[in-house]
Amino acid sequence: MGELSLSDAIKEFLNKSRIKGGIQALQIENVWEEVMGKTVARYTDKLQIIGDKLIITTHVAPLKHELMYQREKIKQRVNEALGQRVVNEVVIQ
Repeated sequence: MGELSLSDAIKEFLNKSRIKGGIQALQIENVWEEVMGKTVARYTDKLQIIGDKLIITTHVAPLKHELMYQREKIKQRVNEALGQRVVNEVVIQ
């Protein structure tokens, strides 16, 4: 059995774990204001990761409409901020 650094062991554990999506959602929440700006962050109700989908929930209709048009940009910005490809699809609710 090969030796792993603590960082590699944690990454391997998270990749196999069911809590991976929750950890990734927390990481996205931490960079959400930086990625999307204060106004969008203020009116975003919930961020979830299910598989490779980022689910964004807001009750503000104009924001929901605007986010629908920015799905590709959101995907790129979030993946760039996290330094890895986590999100392949953005769903607005």
